[in-house]
Amino acid sequence: MRIGLAGYGRGGRFFHAPLIGLAPECTLAGVLTRSPRRRAELADDFPGLPVAGRLSELAAAGIDAVVISTPLETHEALVREAIALGLPVVCDKPFTSDAASARTLVNEAERSGVPLTVYQNRRWDADFRTVRVLLEAGALGEVTAFESRMEQYPPPGGFSVTGGGVLRDFGSHVVDQALQLFGPAAAVYAEMHVVPDSGFDDRFFLALRHAAGVTSHLRGDWTLHGAPGPRFRVAGRAGTFAVESGDGQSERLLSGETEIPGPFGTVPESRWGRIYRGEGVPPEPVPAQPGSWSSFYSAFARAVRGEGPLPVDPRDAVAALEVLDAARRSAARGEVVRLSRAG
Repeated sequence: MRIGLAGYGRGGRFFHAPLIGLAPECTLAGVLTRSPRRRAELADDFPGLPVAGRLSELAAAGIDAVVISTPLETHEALVREAIALGLPVVCDKPFTSDAASARTLVNEAERSGVPLTVYQNRRWDADFRTVRVLLEAGALGEVTAFESRMEQYPPPGGFSVTGGGVLRDFGSHVVDQALQLFGPAAAVYAEMHVVPDSGFDDRFFLALRHAAGVTSHLRGDWTLHGAPGPRFRVAGRAGTFAVESGDGQSERLLSGETEIPGPFGTVPESRWGRIYRGEGVPPEPVPAQPGSWSSFYSAFARAVRGEGPLPVDPRDAVAALEVLDAARRSAARGEVVRLSRAG
């Protein structure tokens, strides 16, 4: 499948372009960017690859689908244009700024019969896939509590505000994962830190009460200065699973390393998570499932050919944005917000 890529910034250049290349069903067929700097980088990375200044130009060049990896405020217009052109479309997260606008786009795509999905690559993280396997096997018994965090040390140049802040950025991942594991949220409580005079949030805490009874505590932080906490901690009546670190996919892509032996997201045994059964019981190492972000694009290609479902139902992104909308209301009011659509 010939894929066009809209945007060649950090996300497009270091994540989407190489992952499209790692999916055997896909090839990168052209890039939309107007920036002279990005065009020069593209020429270095992919000599001779077509570059366009408008989405219609990419469509005319014969692409089969398009990936939107541009700043958040451009997502709605570009997705709507892709739908009008009849192009199957992948939109990076955050999908849109709020649930209402996301729901409108999903409805438009459905009416037009155009496949639309949202890039929730973190469903193909090694640690998340391992948690899912444990839950499906009942290895922890009845789960009562879930903890998830995404934290980063601040980079030298600071973080870009084009993703809408850490709640929309990291929040899109941790909320989607919690909803995938434990179902709809019935209530949300949130705390956020907003950088003075910017309106930009750089850390958050969310507490979700799922309709099925599990409590999720979710954290995101772009200002980490201390020791990072565990990526996941899942407490069940028969044991607790904890895993400390990720599978290295992000670091490898940012370093330009894609040609490596074996599965791309392989986790060494030294970094496997463990199940804790109680005092005096040795913790049980759990072999990590391999991570594979490129599997998203393989599944997308099959879905466009009518050979399977979309890798991410776009209405899952709407549901996650409903939680994030409620989180902003909760943080502003200092109170629990209940979600009427839960269940």
